[in-house]
Amino acid sequence: MLIFLLAAGFFAAFVDSVVGGGGLISLPALLLTGLPPGIALGTNKMASVMGSLTSTLSFMSSGKVEYKLIKYLFFIDFFGSILGVYAVQKIPPHFLKPLVVILLILVTLYTLRRKDWGDVSTYKGLNKRTAWLGGVIALSLGFYDGFFGPGTGSFLIFAFLLLGFDFVVAAGNAKALNFASNIAAVFAFAAFGSIQYSYGIPMGIAMIAGAFTGSRVAIKNGAVFVKPLFILISVLLIGKQLWDVSH
Repeated sequence: MLIFLLAAGFFAAFVDSVVGGGGLISLPALLLTGLPPGIALGTNKMASVMGSLTSTLSFMSSGKVEYKLIKYLFFIDFFGSILGVYAVQKIPPHFLKPLVVILLILVTLYTLRRKDWGDVSTYKGLNKRTAWLGGVIALSLGFYDGFFGPGTGSFLIFAFLLLGFDFVVAAGNAKALNFASNIAAVFAFAAFGSIQYSYGIPMGIAMIAGAFTGSRVAIKNGAVFVKPLFILISVLLIGKQLWDVSH
């Protein structure tokens, strides 16, 4: 079982470090161990934080994170995630499932239609417009990640592409904000005692290795690697959400 979790963690983090969506692999793996869903979710978040920190640092060390923008958005995203975690205790998030499917389909179709989108950066630097849009994005998607979660990585990358970043820097920025919202969620799960550390720590160590490998491959190969993987994971997320809606 431990070998299975290590392999699943490595592969999940490899994918997640580039375009998000690693939970499609790691969460089912944890559920197969027999953990209750709530414990599996908390354990997955704890392991994912270890991977997302690694990929964030890897993207940053290669200059693939817009630090001047992200250093402000990080705390906005963190605060938004805390609000989302609080809100989900009061309001069931199931009503979001159909809306998320529609948004993921629109994101995927738009990305497919824009053939050269994300190949070259058109980002003009930090200004008032970018700061305001970035703040709205960070607060909204941070809240969404704490409240519901599926597709957060895809939505973040899409948002940064709209701001003019190329695919690799968009992925690096997305990982930095995803790390912020994941920390907030882990604090909440830990407070409720919903983390199985004997599974989460080994899986997290495997995720460190997977995240480092995935981010290095993405940085080396650029949009040629990231864009097709982004589309593939978005399609898989659409399928997963459609399945959840219909059952």
